[in-house]
Amino acid sequence: MKLDRRQVLGLTAGAAVFAVAGVRVTPATAAAEDAAKRIMEFTGGKQPASGKITLKTPEIAENGNTVPISVSVESAMSGDDMVQSVMILAEGNPNPDVATFHFTELSGEASATTRMRLAKTQNVVAIAKMKDGSVYSDTRQVKVTIGGCGG
Repeated sequence: MKLDRRQVLGLTAGAAVFAVAGVRVTPATAAAEDAAKRIMEFTGGKQPASGKITLKTPEIAENGNTVPISVSVESAMSGDDMVQSVMILAEGNPNPDVATFHFTELSGEASATTRMRLAKTQNVVAIAKMKDGSVYSDTRQVKVTIGGCGG
């Protein structure tokens, strides 16, 4: 391959900009603080209580690319005993938000099943926000053995 003068100058200028900019390479993972911040935003600053919500995850995920999860909340789904929304977070993923499910009285029950991608072994958190303003949480640790979105 033969390079002309313009290509050499372009490559040299590109390398110089890259070196001067001081590009920093860091792992793309969320800190537990990011997940805690999202929880506080979702709950309006309230501390979630335990109970009412059940998060089901596998204890060990052989493939982090597709981890099945299900969440359910004990609720009559009427009056003040109604689930407004449920948020799922993965504390160690590059973006901790996994999914948010919204419910109405027509939903009948507050339960959802989905699959998610996990970068590594980490905690998965489910937060339920009720119509009366109360919030509940459940946390499960999922051990990822291979794959995942982080390598």
